Amino acid sequence: MASDTSKPERSDQHEPVLDTHLHLWDRTVSTYAWLPPEGPLHADFTAEQAHAQLTAARVDHAVLVQAEDSEADTASMLAQADRHPWIAGVVGWIRLDDPATAERQLDRWQSHPALCGIRHLVHDDPRDDFLELPAVRRSLALLARRGLPFDVPDAWPRHLTGVTALADALPELTIVVDHLGKPPADPAAFRAWQDALRAAAERPNVVAKLSGLQTPGVPFTTEAVRPAAETALACFGPQRLMYGGDWPMTLPAGGYARAWEITSALIGELSAAERTHVLSGTGTRVYGLREFVR
Repeated sequence: MASDTSKPERSDQHEPVLDTHLHLWDRTVSTYAWLPPEGPLHADFTAEQAHAQLTAARVDHAVLVQAEDSEADTASMLAQADRHPWIAGVVGWIRLDDPATAERQLDRWQSHPALCGIRHLVHDDPRDDFLELPAVRRSLALLARRGLPFDVPDAWPRHLTGVTALADALPELTIVVDHLGKPPADPAAFRAWQDALRAAAERPNVVAKLSGLQTPGVPFTTEAVRPAAETALACFGPQRLMYGGDWPMTLPAGGYARAWEITSALIGELSAAERTHVLSGTGTRVYGLREFVR
């Protein structure tokens, strides 16, 4: 996955790692209605459990990312950030389709220093044109003015082209494509995804996460993930890519250790400077985590 022909620089020293995509949820806090009725995800996932996974992988800090479009979920994450210094930031939620409410919520959340971004579960929203709604655009313009990036999850196939249109409409808004938009396994669909990702990457205010690349029914291996990762590197370069573990969503595919093994193997093929961008630099810059910089 090296982006140049030079031999990657190797070092036995520990490289600081920021996981930009980690979830916690507590079913006494909210319903998390999307949870399956059974299986490894139908459980509560605590900060203590998450930290144990990070420590085992030698990952230093993480950004918590909303798992529900609710104030309860965001408030819970910010409370966890107060208790745990390894939590570098929180990507929360506001009601984007109601700008007045969104502004009130932002006033509340931004009083907390951990808030570093906003996300909406667009893949679960029934509105295909969600990113084009005038009310949503007004709320996103407010994010741009306040210097907060906007995460877009699982954007393929409904919303990846919408990311490009949104980036053109609001060039001052930083847009984060979570999980590379969720590249599909079907070869024809994969090529269409590549075209859509390239178009989004042509906009300088769009960045992406190497995260959540497990695909149901497909073995979760380095070689299976490589085509999507190499496409992302060619499109964005390491300066606009960031690592995300996507725990505990990775549990059905082998858990945190497996996801880290695959992603770190691919990132390990880069030069030292390129690895630094993906493993900590891009996420620190995009989310404004100035206190995280060492």
